[in-house]
Amino acid sequence: MTDRHQGGRPGPLLPSERPVRFLTDGGTPARGRHPYPEPDQELLLRAYRRMVVGRRFDAQATALTKQGRLAVYPSSRGQEACQVGAVLALDDGDWLFPTYRESVALVTRGIPPVEVLSLLRGDAHCGYDPHRHHVAPQCTPLATQTVHAAGLAYAERRKGSGRVVLVFVGDGATSEGDFHEALNFAAVFRAPVVFLVQNNRYAISVPLERQTAAPALAYKGIGYGVRSEQVDGNDAVAVLAVLGAAVAHARSGGGPFLVEAHTYRLEPHTNADDATRYRADAETEQWRRRDPIARLKAYLRRSGRLGDDEAAAIAAEAEEVAARLRAGMNADPDLAPLDLFAHVYREPTPQLAEQRALLRSELQAEEVPA
Repeated sequence: MTDRHQGGRPGPLLPSERPVRFLTDGGTPARGRHPYPEPDQELLLRAYRRMVVGRRFDAQATALTKQGRLAVYPSSRGQEACQVGAVLALDDGDWLFPTYRESVALVTRGIPPVEVLSLLRGDAHCGYDPHRHHVAPQCTPLATQTVHAAGLAYAERRKGSGRVVLVFVGDGATSEGDFHEALNFAAVFRAPVVFLVQNNRYAISVPLERQTAAPALAYKGIGYGVRSEQVDGNDAVAVLAVLGAAVAHARSGGGPFLVEAHTYRLEPHTNADDATRYRADAETEQWRRRDPIARLKAYLRRSGRLGDDEAAAIAAEAEEVAARLRAGMNADPDLAPLDLFAHVYREPTPQLAEQRALLRSELQAEEVPA
């Protein structure tokens, strides 16, 4: 990618008192002071295009789940500014460590959509090549990917590669021990890793106020000596500016950086969740009015950078992506059942070897190709 935003200078450990924002909920310039330069218009237009395509992909994946083509799908509708902004802040050689909710980020990174959904369809532990894309496998256990990200970042520092690692974290994962261990390790060894906490207000059904008494999750970095910031996660301009600064800070040798993005998932936790049991429709509707795509679109239209023809072309591209995804997911995958045991451990354990042999014998008895 060539659309990484260079930005920002390292600052004190404390985050801004209020989340950094460039745009109002209506997409007009917001008032307030902060040290971050505005990303250029070309980068913002790229972000808008990726967000529109990402949302259409997300909607199509949700529909495929209802049709039984996916076992489960955790939507990120409403969090597109974070999903796309994180990817555009990185270079091709940088590493991304996603959770199960980062499908839009993976598509933005250039991973084929069908490969992105292979895990959620149950086809493979990971449907893409992590080394080719510099994207770790999607992680379902909370926060375990943070220590992996910190370790890889430290290795890149030791090698002098100049690469940065960005790891996605949800608000619920900040209560896990792995998250705190990763922050401490990264700070002590000045690992070039950016922790992006997508605070979407709920850890499944547990609201934020039942998770922490801190004034903001960004403050959790201070005790470990980690530079921290909080940003309006539904303001794509602000997300790109702050993450650009965080990545530049890490790449320049400044060590880790923690960014809390205040956002909201408009859909349930997954297709198996009933969000009406723990949050009011009025709350969700309030966040719909802060839609990140609508805000950026309004801003780009006012600046004259996004016209009707270009907006229509982007919408048409999003429909093409959805059509290709439908076609790809409607084709039955060619799977080898014994691959279930591959890539679990570098050296299979005796228990796995025994289970593999048992499955092989059952397949042979049923004359199913292994």
